[in-house]
Amino acid sequence: MATQQGLTKDAILSSVSGYREQVESGASKDALEKMFERDKDSLRQLGVPIDTIGDHADPEDLREARYRVPTSEYALPADISFTPAEIALLNLAGGVWGSSSMSDDARSGLRKIRALGDTVDEQIIGYAPRLNIRDAAFAPLQRAIEQAKVVAFRYLKPGEGAARLRRVRPLALVDYEARWHVLGHDLDADAERTFLLSRITGPVETTRETFDPALREGAGDRALAGLAAVAAAHEAHVEVHPGTEAALRLRRRARVAEQGLRVPYVDVHVLADELASYGPEVRVVAPAQLRDLVIERLRGARRVNGART
Repeated sequence: MATQQGLTKDAILSSVSGYREQVESGASKDALEKMFERDKDSLRQLGVPIDTIGDHADPEDLREARYRVPTSEYALPADISFTPAEIALLNLAGGVWGSSSMSDDARSGLRKIRALGDTVDEQIIGYAPRLNIRDAAFAPLQRAIEQAKVVAFRYLKPGEGAARLRRVRPLALVDYEARWHVLGHDLDADAERTFLLSRITGPVETTRETFDPALREGAGDRALAGLAAVAAAHEAHVEVHPGTEAALRLRRRARVAEQGLRVPYVDVHVLADELASYGPEVRVVAPAQLRDLVIERLRGARRVNGART
């Protein structure tokens, strides 16, 4: 970072702490070369960009290559500044996501923010939120969205006996009711569709086929608006025991009814899974389909537990 021209490998090995000691102790050139290559890979995996500058006459000749960490990746524009509280909040927000779940632009921005230093705001100390991405389809879908590439995956809809192959232009990933969805243009149906990631079976295949990145604009807002509209059109009437986990979780998105709660939902099967997980803490009043699905799941759980005992 201290030089725009970069440093040769020999200069790095002879001057950078860690390598210099190895040179002075008589380490072999082969061992130093392996150490150097391993460290380069480690830095890149951590998100630190390393430029390799070859010979101007022959860029492929790396015998006298120079290496540098571009300062542009760590410097904010001169007209941008943050207060200590803002820096602390931005670092906190960056820590919510795993590095594998962040886009290249987000990782670059976070590097620049962290390069400002360890500014501390005492009011924020102690907060450490995390977003856990449990769906295996999330990472490949995110990469495909960034690269504007068509994907293929098998999707199992409730009531269908087997998963069907879908070819999709993925446009946006959104979190709704603590579940991840992808909005995409279904090429076979020639229409936008929203897919629940937990229903994707098997790996997501990223194809070589690309699409116009402009199609991604506003996709996240469209997806959330569509899911909210579906939820507004479907409402479950449930009764819950006060002070239980079911009451705490469902009240956050429900409205209080004369007796019990009115819970909007997008997918009756997903809501049935959730309500069944609360066991005796909740009772479904309506609709009848939801009540039957919850009872079916509870009976299945009883059968499994009975077989185990």
